[in-house]
Amino acid sequence: MKVVSVVGNRPQFIKAAPLARALAERVDHVLVHTGQHYDDELSSVFFDELGIDPPDHRIETGSGSHAQQTGSMLVGLEPVLDSEQPDMVLVYGDTNSTLAGALVSSKSGYAIGHVEAGLRSFDRRMPEEVNRVLTDVISDLRFCPSQTAVDNLAAEGMTDGVHLVGDVMVDVADQFGPIAAQRSGALERLGVERGRYALITVHRPANTQPSSLDALVEVLESVEEPLVFPLHPRTEAALSRRGLLERAERAAIITPPLGYLDFTALLISARVCLTDSGGVQKEAYLHSVPCLTLRDTSEWVETIELGWNRLVEMSPSAVSRALAEMTVPAEHPPLYGDGQASRRIADMVAAWVSTIPA
Repeated sequence: MKVVSVVGNRPQFIKAAPLARALAERVDHVLVHTGQHYDDELSSVFFDELGIDPPDHRIETGSGSHAQQTGSMLVGLEPVLDSEQPDMVLVYGDTNSTLAGALVSSKSGYAIGHVEAGLRSFDRRMPEEVNRVLTDVISDLRFCPSQTAVDNLAAEGMTDGVHLVGDVMVDVADQFGPIAAQRSGALERLGVERGRYALITVHRPANTQPSSLDALVEVLESVEEPLVFPLHPRTEAALSRRGLLERAERAAIITPPLGYLDFTALLISARVCLTDSGGVQKEAYLHSVPCLTLRDTSEWVETIELGWNRLVEMSPSAVSRALAEMTVPAEHPPLYGDGQASRRIADMVAAWVSTIPA
């Protein structure tokens, strides 16, 4: 029995780490890296830190528009899958790698499993929303991180092959959170103290367009406490083109992109996290860190309902007001499972694959 995982960016490398180990005990597991994130800071460091074996195949997709990236992945993935002849292809999350892996699998006749199925922001302006909706429609097995995700699929008429398994990111947080806190020297290196700084990440196209960058820098300048800003290559390039990088560097503690352990150590110890990332919103919740999401929609609606997460527009006044009003909620239920999602998914995949006729 053979299963291929298609991954391409930081969140997917992290999600694949516990699942790759669980799958390797049950099936022949092959890892394909699409090259969507190709810088070492966004790619190889995660394989090293999380103990993932190097990819069995790598497609050099690189940067480009959404259409260019997805098209390049389709062309690159087809011969890889045809050479491997998997019984199932697993795709993760909501990126161009997710959609490309699902599309080429569907058109080539391979079964599809979608890890992190059923999430919805209900904002079709987001490429990620389109990716996740289309992937869910053509998947055979849909592994949901929460009951909300199950309900979203049911509302769209999808009930077959839907499984509430929990979130693999809980598995990762449980295993690597304590390791990050013990091993990382990021706080000392950056000169910040536990609970006395904020952490910010910004990378989405909506927030890195020229028209949005002035507001971003004004937000950085408005935060009164020390502000640690791991700078995504896209964001750095956009700020440089706009002539705003020096202002950003004066307003925040700028770092290159961070590995999982350093980033997690900084997140765990931050007073608050500001982000436009879907994954970081959830990671903040898992580590009990209040979050301000610099968007007008979120796929992690449970964190907002409980008060751990708040949608805030990218403006100094809105962010300052939200920071001043922020409180730590009394309740922190295990919204996304018990840390055994990888085992459940691996068991279900192995059982499903075993029913396929030779």
